[in-house]
Amino acid sequence: MKELTKAEEQIMQIFWKVKEGFVKEIIEHFTEPKPAYNTISTIIRILENKGFINHKSYGRTYQYFPVISKKEYTKKFAEKFIKNYFSGSIKQMVSFFTDEEDLTISELEELQAEMNRIIRNRKQNN
Repeated sequence: MKELTKAEEQIMQIFWKVKEGFVKEIIEHFTEPKPAYNTISTIIRILENKGFINHKSYGRTYQYFPVISKKEYTKKFAEKFIKNYFSGSIKQMVSFFTDEEDLTISELEELQAEMNRIIRNRKQNN
């Protein structure tokens, strides 16, 4: 799966939220100053060529929709990120962020509680 540019990701975030839309509808989700119609149309065609979205034709108008879910893209992006920056180790990544982000005791306890919940669920399913 190809990686999204910042502009492509911004548009995909809109598609993942609204599920489908025409170019004009996608532009409505941007703050002022809104990007030009041709700019968004071009990025949408690029996204379609990359396989992230597809369209339904209504005459000469196209309604676009995502074909790759946010969860699917996030998983692939995270896997690549962890591989490239943490030698594929989720443990190293979690350790890095818990140290670097200077988490509070409360936040660390919340993380610990979430990990304990996941462990209990996995033990029950095995």
